[in-house]
Amino acid sequence: MSIFKQDGFSLIDVSHKVEDGMQTYKGLPVPIICDYLTREASKSHYENGTSFQIGVVTLCSNTGTYVDVPFHRYEEGEDLSEISLAKLANLDCIKIVIPESVQEIEVTHVENIELEGKAILFQTGWSKHWGSDQYFEDHPFVSEKVAVLLRNAGVVFVGIDSYNIDDVSGNARPCHSTLLKAGIPICEHMTGLDQLPVKDFRFFAVPVKMRGMGTFPVRAFGLIESK
Repeated sequence: MSIFKQDGFSLIDVSHKVEDGMQTYKGLPVPIICDYLTREASKSHYENGTSFQIGVVTLCSNTGTYVDVPFHRYEEGEDLSEISLAKLANLDCIKIVIPESVQEIEVTHVENIELEGKAILFQTGWSKHWGSDQYFEDHPFVSEKVAVLLRNAGVVFVGIDSYNIDDVSGNARPCHSTLLKAGIPICEHMTGLDQLPVKDFRFFAVPVKMRGMGTFPVRAFGLIESK
């Protein structure tokens, strides 16, 4: 279930589940999730009827739905332990719906939208290919001109439900370079964005507070207040 209703608001989960052996990014190692202490083995340490599980995870930072912060691209940039929560949580958010026939997101897709101070999520529909070979090929991406426009307009966060915010057919990564240089976090591999409204909601995507890392999985979600 990805929608959690509470008194006065709903939480919409827009992140993928991380599972043992899943592939997020072609060529990067898959996660290994296993027991360090099984429930059965733990019984000898505790009173009758009491057991615990302690797990071990070997995890590439680019796994599942994750956030990139400046250190991912720039050695001198803020890492996960340094970036402010104000850049990752309780963000005033806008969703931009991109037609599924579009691969390159152009300036025309973001024109005449009030962007300043907003988190921007691009709904491309590409997450429907998650877990298939198609997910890695010919995915939607944001053009460099759009990245520059978003930076100049004063956006505070950019997310996409696709394999990469950049075109990975070549070696350049202009969107990562432009946005992370400006201190704007990026979230990739989102899912379920169709469950979010186009505006009037808050967005959260908070990774572990880890020194010396620029990317890490998040539990990304939108918060919609009931009217």
